[in-house]
Amino acid sequence: MTSQVDRSKVQPITDMRGEDDAETNELQAMLRAARDYMARFPWCAAIEEEHFGLGIGRVVGVFLFRIRPVGAIDEWLWVIVGDVPMAYLVTDRASSPTQALEVYCELMDDWIRAVRGSGDLHEAFPVSAMPTPANADSLEKRVEFLRKKVIPAFA
Repeated sequence: MTSQVDRSKVQPITDMRGEDDAETNELQAMLRAARDYMARFPWCAAIEEEHFGLGIGRVVGVFLFRIRPVGAIDEWLWVIVGDVPMAYLVTDRASSPTQALEVYCELMDDWIRAVRGSGDLHEAFPVSAMPTPANADSLEKRVEFLRKKVIPAFA
C-alpha cells in the first residue's frame, strides 16, 4: 500500500535530536524499543526505513516505519512508544505524527472503556497491561496528558 503520510512532517532518524544530549539518548532508547516491538510480529520481515515524527524523552515517541511485510500487511506504519503502551497504527487515518497520536489516544480510549465495562475488550487494541480499573485510570491520565500538552505542542 502506498503511504498517505505527509513526509514533510517527519525527519530521518539521523536528524533526530532532543533538547539536549540526555533527551537525544532517551529518544534513541525509544527508537530501539520501537524496533524491538516491531520485530515481535511475524508479519514484519524487516524495517526498511525509519523516520522520526515527534517525541519527548521518556514520555512518548512517534516513529514512522516502512517495513518489508509478510502477507497482506501495510508497509507503512506509525509506532508509538514511551511511558505509554506500545502500539502500531496504519497510516490511513493519520498523515502526520500528531494525527497518529490522536488516533492512538482514540484506541487507548476504547481500551479504557472496555476495561470499565462499557465496551468489548476483544474489540479494543491489545494493551500490554492487566485490564484493571487502576490501569485504566493510569492510562486515562497519560492519554489526557498527550491530548492537552503533547499534541498541541507539536501541532
